[in-house]
Amino acid sequence: MTKPLQALWWLKKGGFRVGPEWDQAHNICQTMEGVKAFDWVHALAHWIEADFGNADYWYRQAGERRTKPSVAEEWAHMVDVLGNKP
Repeated sequence: MTKPLQALWWLKKGGFRVGPEWDQAHNICQTMEGVKAFDWVHALAHWIEADFGNADYWYRQAGERRTKPSVAEEWAHMVDVLGNKP
């Protein structure tokens, strides 16, 4: 499992809430700032904490946009895309 997928796993394990699992995911994302997949997951982490300005910043850094109406749906989209990358 790639590190961005590990971060996504932690976000889901934490029930898409801020807490120790969120911290694990956020720490993973911070290790590789500037790498698209990490920045994209970083955006979702900040969406979860309702820090929309920061989330939007990380979406821009990743060259992505929020495309789904809920965190859970966005998470599933990210897993699909990142899980199918070579």
